[in-house]
Amino acid sequence: MELVAGCYEQVLFGFAVHPEPKASEDHEKWTPVADFTHHAHTASLSAVAVNSRFVVTGSKDETIHIYDMKKKIDHGALVHHNGTITCLKFYGNRHLISGAEDGLICVWDAKKWECLKSIKAHKGQVTFLSIHPSGKLALSVGTDKTLRTWNLVEGRSAFIKNIKQNAHIVEWSPRGEKYVVVILNKIDVYHLDTASVSGTITNEKRISSVTFLSESVLAVAGDEEVVRFFDCDSLTCLCQFKAHENRVKDMFSFEIPEHHVIVTASSDGFIKMWKLQQDKKVPPSLLCEVNTNSRLTCLGVWLDRATDVKESLPLAAQPSHVSKEEQPKINRKESGDGVQEEERQSEPNTKKRGSSGDGEKPAGGDSLVSAKKRKMAGMLEKKKRKKKKI
Repeated sequence: MELVAGCYEQVLFGFAVHPEPKASEDHEKWTPVADFTHHAHTASLSAVAVNSRFVVTGSKDETIHIYDMKKKIDHGALVHHNGTITCLKFYGNRHLISGAEDGLICVWDAKKWECLKSIKAHKGQVTFLSIHPSGKLALSVGTDKTLRTWNLVEGRSAFIKNIKQNAHIVEWSPRGEKYVVVILNKIDVYHLDTASVSGTITNEKRISSVTFLSESVLAVAGDEEVVRFFDCDSLTCLCQFKAHENRVKDMFSFEIPEHHVIVTASSDGFIKMWKLQQDKKVPPSLLCEVNTNSRLTCLGVWLDRATDVKESLPLAAQPSHVSKEEQPKINRKESGDGVQEEERQSEPNTKKRGSSGDGEKPAGGDSLVSAKKRKMAGMLEKKKRKKKKI
């Protein structure tokens, strides 16, 4: 596995983590080893997302950079948005969804890196988005004081809820039966079946990150050194522990055999991995820590394993290829909630890798298939000639 973290200093860090055999039940230590630093952006990093092959980073420089974790090379950049990239979410290995200060939510094909849909999502900025575990719905919040539900099957707005203040985080629970909306230091818990607030959790300081540890337990970090675990049903704090010397900026949780892990990143420069206990009332134990000596902003964990290749957004009929002349221009309208569908582009709007040695591949799948067919036909022809000679 690999820890990846972005910072104000425009760098993406990668640390390979090696779990070590247990010395005892109480003392388990893992070892993080510096693997790479990637300096692709020209401004501070604001978001990171990971799938089984790539790490993507968003920045205040308005670009999304793609890093190939298998080959450890830069894979290009997506340049559709105007404004800081505020959120990035993968769904499986086929789709990436991005949100930005321009109010757009974009759906990307994560194989060909083409923009499939561009939705004018909010009248202000998109501050956060979250995809339902089914892949059929997404939630977004923005600076227009709305919580919006998106039908990803049809690529359109399904529901708009006006909220009193601007929310800056929204997150689905693992089973998608509830979701939380964060406004400053308060967390409103919603149930999907009623779409109404079932309760509110109050944190001491402004909240910077939340992550579900189970369907009912939520980890909360804010502008302080402490991380708290809350029960979303009883709305009580189960436990709290001092995670860092400065405010916690981002968290990420995942499960591997025998381990349920939460990772924290802080402005103090440290990334820390914690082993969660079965009983969430018991604080987690530290597995490892690494000092980046940078002001960290965002965090992800790349797990070197294949995910279900069938897992992809059930998008409406995919747009067909169009010629350069027919390609629509990006609609930059600042108002309206309509979906602005974009045709698939035969040349995606990306800066391709230059001298990385990973030559540019045809954007259209047809040309790639026909090339393979021609190669096979040529080999068969050679075999036939050999047989005739014999």
